[in-house]
Amino acid sequence: MSDNQYYKHHVFFCTNHRDDGRESCGPRGAEAAQKHAKKRCKELNLNGAGKVRINSAGCLDRCEHGPVAVVYPEGTWYTYVDTADIDEIVDSHLVNGVEVERLKIKE
Repeated sequence: MSDNQYYKHHVFFCTNHRDDGRESCGPRGAEAAQKHAKKRCKELNLNGAGKVRINSAGCLDRCEHGPVAVVYPEGTWYTYVDTADIDEIVDSHLVNGVEVERLKIKE
C-alpha cells in the first residue's frame, strides 16, 4: 500500500435504480450485497484506515453485467449472484489478495 492510500482496498457496489427501463444493479440485490460485504468485513476486522472500505455507489455504467462491484486500487470489476459470491470476493481478494477469476467481468 502506498503512503497516499487511506484504504488498502476500496470497494464500490453499484446500487443504482434506473427509471428508463434499462437493466440496473439496485433491483438485482445490490443493496443487500453491499450491506453483507460491509458486515462481513467488520466481522473479520477488515474495516477502517489502512484496511477495507465498502461503499454504495450510483451508476457505475456497467449494469448490463450486473449487479456489479469494483475493487480499487486494482480496478477489478466483479459480478455476483449471492452472498456466497460476496464472501468469496472478501475472503479471496480482500483478505488474501487473489482475484476471483470466475466472478470477474472480462470486458
